[in-house]
Amino acid sequence: MSARDDVAAACRRLAAEGLLVGTAGNVSVRVRDLVAVTASGVVLADCRPHDVVLVDHDGVLVDGGRQPTSELGLHLGVYADRPTVGAVVHTHAPWSTAVACVLDELPVLHYQQLLLGGAVRVAPYATFGSAALATSVRAALEDRQAALMANHGSVAVGAGLDQAVEHAVLLEWLAALHHRASALGTPRVLTDAEQEDVVRAVLSRGYGTVPPTPEENIL
Repeated sequence: MSARDDVAAACRRLAAEGLLVGTAGNVSVRVRDLVAVTASGVVLADCRPHDVVLVDHDGVLVDGGRQPTSELGLHLGVYADRPTVGAVVHTHAPWSTAVACVLDELPVLHYQQLLLGGAVRVAPYATFGSAALATSVRAALEDRQAALMANHGSVAVGAGLDQAVEHAVLLEWLAALHHRASALGTPRVLTDAEQEDVVRAVLSRGYGTVPPTPEENIL
């Protein structure tokens, strides 16, 4: 499939997961010297390849009959800052957005949050599509795979599009978890030492990886 197909499919999956509603949100993937990104005004649950445009890293439209998303500057800024990032997902997911309206940081209640780098920062509020918003979100994303945008939504990144989508889905689950835990009482936050133990356990046990088959071991 082409990058346009991939972006359109990611939008439809995110919408099916409840993370995208209507035209709110945008998705992009880096394609060598270009970026494939959703166009402005696309109903993301129905996104198709012709709803995705190609721009260069200066934001100049290279191919496509529509204007790119108003958050293009945010996407391009992340790619400029993080050469290893291959995709960016921005959603208005309900639980993530709710957390971003209340907290300054999503603390680590569950060890799976370490896949995102630790506590998820909330970037200060700024008008959508503004340079100020792009700058604050990029700062919140430093050494993280996701960030929240105050009174706005979330951003997740990954080495590829599948990973960025998975990070966005994980962030939404973590935000919902925090809400439910808070309704029951004061959530217990994992300490730095407990988080370090998780990292050591992952490294020593190969947690989350598929073991090789006997044939692969022979090779």
